[in-house]
Amino acid sequence: MAIPYEQVGRRNQKARTRDALVSAARELLASGVTPTVEEAAASAAVSRTTAYRYFPNQRALLVAAHPEIDRTSLLPDDAPADPEERLELVIQGSTRVTVDWEQQLRASLRLSLEPGHDPTAPVLRRGRVIGWIEDALSPLAASRPDLDLHRLAVAIRSATGIEAFVWLVDVAGLPREEAAAMLKWSARAMLRSAISDGFPPP
Repeated sequence: MAIPYEQVGRRNQKARTRDALVSAARELLASGVTPTVEEAAASAAVSRTTAYRYFPNQRALLVAAHPEIDRTSLLPDDAPADPEERLELVIQGSTRVTVDWEQQLRASLRLSLEPGHDPTAPVLRRGRVIGWIEDALSPLAASRPDLDLHRLAVAIRSATGIEAFVWLVDVAGLPREEAAAMLKWSARAMLRSAISDGFPPP
């Protein structure tokens, strides 16, 4: 198996060059540009030839620029016990990620919709938010054992992620602040409905 270019030879210097290319790609994405490898190289003051050694194509570059948030929970150590309050904190945090990283997430969403691409590929769809929501709902395991918390978390995620945000902004025409508020409202409404009316069986 071929060894990645940056893992051979001057690894520290190569790591800095790779980080510079990724940072440049993220800055361009934040400005509304979906960068090519050449554009990221120019922004990072790295030669095109060198840049292609790290990222052979635009897709590889955009995947590297995807936000990585390796946290198992968005709740603080002193998180409340009430499921609705816990969910509020998690959705507030995940919505902040969506807003702050909107352009990067939009780029990843476009990649996931490319013909022939597996939309469940782990590099772009790691299921982090579902885990965060399940963590928020965990007190219900004792009080409402009849609820399938994983399915409820999936349902809430479907109405509160980048896909829903893009639809609200691009199709419904809502201002971003209002769209973010809508995501939070949807999460609360779905939880309250599940608690009062139950959740549809598989």
